[in-house]
Parts: sequence; C-alpha cells; structure tokens
Amino acid sequence: MPLKIFLHGLESNNQGTKAVYFREHFPNMLTPNFAGSLRHRMEQLKPLLAAETDLTLVGSSFGGLMAAAFALTETARVRKLVLLAPALNLLPLTNYPFKTIATPVVIYHGAQDSVVPLEATLEISQKIFNNCTFNKVADDHFLHDTFPIIDWKRLLDIP
Repeated sequence: MPLKIFLHGLESNNQGTKAVYFREHFPNMLTPNFAGSLRHRMEQLKPLLAAETDLTLVGSSFGGLMAAAFALTETARVRKLVLLAPALNLLPLTNYPFKTIATPVVIYHGAQDSVVPLEATLEISQKIFNNCTFNKVADDHFLHDTFPIIDWKRLLDIP
C-alpha cells in the first residue's frame, strides 16, 4: 500500500489545520513536524521515507517545495504529488539542471496568493513536471476556501 505523507509549510507545523484534517480523515497518513532551512528539513524527511518505495506526497507551501525537491531526486519512489500553493519559486533549479519528472502532479494555487507568486509556480511547474494538472483557484495562499472542497479521497487514491 502506498505511503501518504503531508508536508506542512514554513511557518506551520503538524498541528496546523491541514495536518489535523489529514490525521482525522486519513489516520494512516504521516504528518510529521519539520523545522529549519530547506536543507535541514530534507535531512529530517529522508530518514522517514528511507524504506518506502511507493509514496504520495502532499505538500503545502514550503512543504510543497520539499515534496518537489524530494521527487526530483527520488523520482522512482514517488507515485504522486499534490501541491498546495507550493513555494516552487524557492526551488534551487541549478541543483536539478535539465531535470523533469513524469510523476503525476496536481497543484492548487490561489489567484490571490500574496505569499507565493502564482506566475512563478506556473512557470516552474511547466519546466519540471511533465504530467501536471494546475488548478488556479479563487483563493489566497492558505486555500481556506479550496482545501475543504477538494476530493481528497480521489486525489489520494483511497477507495
């Protein structure tokens, strides 16, 4: 069975609204806590997933950046990415020259996002994801209106 994990944003934690939602509705989903820089968070993430080969990563904002960075280096282990207003504008693309992935990716990004520029997310996602569904929604960075109406069972491939 694929492992599902939620990666929270930079100023959030595993007690935030999205993490709590996933724990309540999908008790087998991992919702770890991360702190520090991208490098430090990736060092925390890698041991958690070391033995896993069939992963669905859901990332919000900075967690979306983490999910994308992980998928770019561990492509064969990632089944799907679901990214919520991902901070792809912070992705060090020079670390992944000419790298693209065919992993299915679903992105939700608010048209009124004042934290992560929608245009940057769209541009970078087109460069690195070959199989991406990009949803521009009438919402802000936190996706408070969008998050509750997403069909999470379908997105997470849960019967």
